[in-house]
Amino acid sequence: MNNMTIPRPSPDEYAPYYGAYVDLLPDVDILQLLAEQKEESLALLRGLADEDAGFAYAPGKWSIKEVIGHIIDTERVFAYRGLCFARGDNTPLPGFEQDDYVLGGDFNARSRDNLAAEFEHLRMSNIYLFSTWSAAVQARRGVANNKSVTARAIPWILAGHERHHLNVLRERYLPGLAQHG
Repeated sequence: MNNMTIPRPSPDEYAPYYGAYVDLLPDVDILQLLAEQKEESLALLRGLADEDAGFAYAPGKWSIKEVIGHIIDTERVFAYRGLCFARGDNTPLPGFEQDDYVLGGDFNARSRDNLAAEFEHLRMSNIYLFSTWSAAVQARRGVANNKSVTARAIPWILAGHERHHLNVLRERYLPGLAQHG
């Protein structure tokens, strides 16, 4: 990997909605944080029995497998956006409806190990991609879901999104799973 750093984006580099994710993160080397989060998420997921990964803490809520599938889908969509912006593609990109993606993903039919492997490889691929971006590339902007965003903001949004969902898993799912089991 290159030794590129990706500084924290300013709030004008992403839609206000994503500020909730970026604000969850300390000022760190974002590529290192993405690598550490990968290990954290994998440890959490691999620490569950496959049948426990199908647990949802309330009716109508996603299962743990669906949360992981959502993290994977979001990472894939946002990495594609980042790739487009980094390459100077000015084509406006669509949004995506997370609930439709989760429904269409059929994540509960997959094994915990299968989801973990996909997440691990996807994250490593994205770290390699992001590590190649010079300061000029990081500053490139594009439009996704009718909102302007820089390439630099993408890894920060992904790390904050993952942090948000890991917090939810720890606060709502794991205590419920312990009571359920």
